[in-house]
Amino acid sequence: MEEYDVPDPPTFEEIQRRFPHVRHYVESLRERGRPEPVWTPVLSRDLKGEKPYNFLYPVGDPIFIHLTELDGGLFPKYVALQPDLDPADAALYEAVRYQAFIHAPDVLTPEAESDYAEVIDELLEKAFRDARKTKAPRGQKLPPLDEERRKTMRFLIYRDVVEHGVIEPVMHDPWIEDIHSLGLKPLHVQHKIFGTVETNLRFETEGELDAWLETMGERMGRPVSSSNPIVDGALPNGSRINIVYSDEISKGGSSWTVRKFSDTPIPVTQIVAWGTFSPQVAAYLWLCLQFGMSVFVAGETASGKTTSTNSILPFIKPKSKILTAEDTPEVLPPHDNWQQLITRDRGQSESSVHMYDLLKAALRSRPNYVIVGEIRGAEGAVAFQAMQTGHPTMATFHASSVAKLIQRFTSDPINVPLPFMPNLNVVLIQMAVYVHGKMLRRVLAVDEIEGYSKRTNTAITRQVFSWDSVKDEFLFGGRNNSAVLENLVAPKLGLEDPRDIYTILDKRTWIIEELIRRERFDYHEMREFFFDYAEKGDAALPFDLPAKFRGLAG
Repeated sequence: MEEYDVPDPPTFEEIQRRFPHVRHYVESLRERGRPEPVWTPVLSRDLKGEKPYNFLYPVGDPIFIHLTELDGGLFPKYVALQPDLDPADAALYEAVRYQAFIHAPDVLTPEAESDYAEVIDELLEKAFRDARKTKAPRGQKLPPLDEERRKTMRFLIYRDVVEHGVIEPVMHDPWIEDIHSLGLKPLHVQHKIFGTVETNLRFETEGELDAWLETMGERMGRPVSSSNPIVDGALPNGSRINIVYSDEISKGGSSWTVRKFSDTPIPVTQIVAWGTFSPQVAAYLWLCLQFGMSVFVAGETASGKTTSTNSILPFIKPKSKILTAEDTPEVLPPHDNWQQLITRDRGQSESSVHMYDLLKAALRSRPNYVIVGEIRGAEGAVAFQAMQTGHPTMATFHASSVAKLIQRFTSDPINVPLPFMPNLNVVLIQMAVYVHGKMLRRVLAVDEIEGYSKRTNTAITRQVFSWDSVKDEFLFGGRNNSAVLENLVAPKLGLEDPRDIYTILDKRTWIIEELIRRERFDYHEMREFFFDYAEKGDAALPFDLPAKFRGLAG
């Protein structure tokens, strides 16, 4: 993670001790004379050039992915490692699964999600008691329901009844963009680093595939059948799925494609509640965006940059004219006056429209905010031209630190002159980190670009927030030390003493915390709240402020 300290991930030996299915898989590789995979707790785009690659990485306990190019074939192999069922437990598992299906509408509801493990344990116990009453064939004894067996069955029931069944490993993997399957052939996925790869996941029978597709259709509220064979919709988690059902119209068997994307952004209150960044970081960004600062969200692929960007867009004043420029439409400003521009890279070269062209055109329409989905090349220089001419700009960018971001912007192919870098006010660095068996997203740092030193020919930066990986806490080193808040935001609020901005920051931090305490996690509700607050101030609050914050401007 370059300059930033992250938790020490477990060793491969620890992983194998904790997860027998991983140990057994590695042992099987040794028996076949195959090299062990390289334990890679955190993937990075820097691995893209590795050939041949042979990585094993976590996507959330107990699922791990072995991605290898050593097996040959047209596509690299994507092997999902997950707990497997002992053949001796097949009858017990089917009994438990039957019980789960019977009771699913009553007990496995979204409202009861936090109790799923307890409910499934009860189903396990009941199925085990029922199975013991049945005479075992040839005098065999039913294996005991020990902790390891219980954990495996709990995982399988949750996977097959509550979640996505066969495709669950790839739905957990933040590096997967698209999932595709045709009939009983292995699933293929589009990996953000390694492109198209073939998985070890597949449906075993036509009946299993058809039942799964019917279940997905029901979850979307769009039943699929022979009379209604083509269905397109969104799964409950926001992913898009297209189903072509029946081999009558899809030769080779039913086919489907999942695009992992949500049309409704996640609200900033939910992002904070998940711990991606703190209420104080959210309050800081609220002030920055409401008062026209330029903010870039940087990090590696699958670090959640776009998700975080979408969550904070309601902080921009509601009457602002927003213009977005993207290759793939993912940025979703909630503003009414929003113009969305998309690149076109097909057909003859003269008919192509690139990001550079979009941004040049955008500046002529005098937007209040320019948002670039992702800066990769020469369009970065145009984004800085926009900032220089008074157009606040937001963008996502691949960089693991503010130093790396500055280095890339001032080098080929972007070539922004170093003295221009202070036009960018704030940089967030966000990463995906592996903590206690889970893939988490954290803002590791928030940096301000304060100015340019001609004497040393360097951009002057200051880190105002940092993440303590040990305590999983965010530290505010910018109190009484933030050039953005004191020199740029405070004057717009008309503060005589710039240091008063920190009391306003504290007030907005308290407001974010109160919204979370009240579980305000609906995106549309939060959009209306922040828009109302920008227009009415404290009068828009649905609760009373503490006495110390009453009457404060902003």
